[in-house]
Amino acid sequence: MGHHVKKMAAPVIITVLTVLYFVGIATCFGFAKDMSLFVKVLFILVPLILSGVMIGVAVSRIREIRSGEEDDLSKY
Repeated sequence: MGHHVKKMAAPVIITVLTVLYFVGIATCFGFAKDMSLFVKVLFILVPLILSGVMIGVAVSRIREIRSGEEDDLSKY
């Protein structure tokens, strides 16, 4: 395995697990029967939006690793 592939493994694994968690939450609330429509939509949209944000952050982190900026704290 390449040096960059090993460093990308953790962000990818954490992203996949987190997205699966958020999608699972959204799915559970989607099947709930005794909620108002507004609450149901809110409890479905928020985890899905958070999943999108998580994927965006992971893509950004992978780009940083590929460009050689592994240490973000050195900028500050």
